[in-house]
Amino acid sequence: MSAMFRALENRNYRIWASGALVSNIGTWMQRIAQDWLVLTVLTNYSGAAVGITTGLQFLPMLLLGPYGGVLADRYRKRVILLWTQVAMGLTGLALGLLVVTGTAELWHAYVAALCLGIASAVDAPSRQAFVSELVGQDNIANAVALNSASFNTARLTGPAIAGLLIAWVGTGPVFLLNAASFGAVIISLFRIRASELSPAAPASRGKHQVAEGVRYVRNRPDLVLIMVLVGILGAFGMNFPIINALMATTEFGVGAGEFGLLGSIMAVGTLAGALLAARRAGPRLRFLLGGALGLGAFTLLGSVSPSFWLFAAVLIPVGLASITFLNSCNTSIQLSVEPQFRGRVLALYLAVLQGGTAVGAPLMGWIGSEFGARWAVAAGGIIVLLAAVAAVAVVSRRSSLSFRDNLRMVFRRRREPAL
Repeated sequence: MSAMFRALENRNYRIWASGALVSNIGTWMQRIAQDWLVLTVLTNYSGAAVGITTGLQFLPMLLLGPYGGVLADRYRKRVILLWTQVAMGLTGLALGLLVVTGTAELWHAYVAALCLGIASAVDAPSRQAFVSELVGQDNIANAVALNSASFNTARLTGPAIAGLLIAWVGTGPVFLLNAASFGAVIISLFRIRASELSPAAPASRGKHQVAEGVRYVRNRPDLVLIMVLVGILGAFGMNFPIINALMATTEFGVGAGEFGLLGSIMAVGTLAGALLAARRAGPRLRFLLGGALGLGAFTLLGSVSPSFWLFAAVLIPVGLASITFLNSCNTSIQLSVEPQFRGRVLALYLAVLQGGTAVGAPLMGWIGSEFGARWAVAAGGIIVLLAAVAAVAVVSRRSSLSFRDNLRMVFRRRREPAL
């Protein structure tokens, strides 16, 4: 098998990946349906309402994610994942039935987003750490990249399917299909052979386990830099559903089909970035910094794109840059963190990423509603670009290379300093 897909040689991982792909497609369908429902059915094109919905979905990760990491380090991740998949499926089912029966109100969408966020706060750390149990230490980098490829294959197809279904039958059936898609993950978890897993020794019980995880990160400058960058980029550079919805409706005046198409076009870039990452043996600093710089630069370019199709084209390098950055962060954590802390550190990483989105989403939605979608896109691009340049400066201070040499390192194959 090609080195790009070597993790698929593992039977358990193949089963897991197939179930996750189906569920990811359903998740992306729901994301498009949720934003479209709030934007066009439950409100009169309110970017702020979409931002609040997104914020409610990601805020629990900021508040509860670290405790989800404690659960992941202490209990069997497979069992945790079974319960969280059931909870998220039931949430999608409830919202779908409300929409289909014509009784859905804005507060229903808010509650559903919050419930999904709570379940995800428990699910995500276990899901991320479960990868190492499936494939072992040697294939973690490849499995993380393939997970991203699966996620972005779903991102490529899910929004397009959702756009067509919304235009054809409305948003309700999309929520119902997403609820059914969680069954694929549940089935895969039952089919996995527990005897072939490589679980880490569970963390000992005790008080202040979240604080232990925070101290572990605080004593690692490389992890601190990752967390700071992830928080800023999550808040200001990765609110794509809000930005795309506002640009599609208020700037270009297009419908649900074109809105869904933007997500699929962007997924071309993210899928390409994930597959390129799968070919690499491990994380590299230049890809992490280069991804952050590229995200800021191309987001700025998108803010001045004069037409729908030019904006859509810019989303391809935006997607490639964002997934290059995120894959580098995730793989660095998976490979460098001690197993007994992996769940908690991944939880902190996800809490910072999604918590940043929860904080930034309402702000970006407000900027878009008050000053126009282009100003929201431009503001995000400027902040991300400044943060990336600052990160290069920080790395320069801690290495023997100058600021200029570190910038050159990002774009050329040169010796890389440690974080």
